[in-house]
Amino acid sequence: MNFTEHNIFEIKPLTVADLVRSAQAGDRDAFGQLFERYRPGIVALAMRRVRNADEAEELAQDVFIQAMQKIDQLRVPDAFGGWLRQIVHRMAINRMTRTRHAVACDPETLEATCLASGTPDEAAEDREQAEAIRDSIDRLGTLDQQTLKAFYLQSKSLIEMSDEFDAPVGTIKRRLHVARKRLAKEMDVAV
Repeated sequence: MNFTEHNIFEIKPLTVADLVRSAQAGDRDAFGQLFERYRPGIVALAMRRVRNADEAEELAQDVFIQAMQKIDQLRVPDAFGGWLRQIVHRMAINRMTRTRHAVACDPETLEATCLASGTPDEAAEDREQAEAIRDSIDRLGTLDQQTLKAFYLQSKSLIEMSDEFDAPVGTIKRRLHVARKRLAKEMDVAV
């Protein structure tokens, strides 16, 4: 018999299920082989979740530590890959919700993106103008007040106003137009 025809020394690689069962029995080398097989995919998945290479590496390490500690809970050894992916998703979510990263930026960028704009004087002028508009609306007739408040202050659509006032949309448009003109006149502002 020729060894080239029948190699009796051929070693069949262990399946994932075999490695998982061995790891569940306490074989650290078996878990090491699982780690080597799955590490690249787990790091890639972690990277898609956390979008930072260092964070992804750290997350992958944490995933494998968790998997090693809980491997006895895996009932279907063939499902090891999916089980690891579930751990990645869960731990990535936990990591992202627990750690909010501060973003450093230069003063110019901060000023350009700051929500508060203008000077305190401009803010005071805006408040005064808003108060003048409210006072002018209050001096209008009831129908004009209701129409302007519904549209501008309550952000109702023309259809919602049509339903509320039991009037066609065209009538609501006309009421808004007339109410705006009356408000402008009341405020002595040309429209």
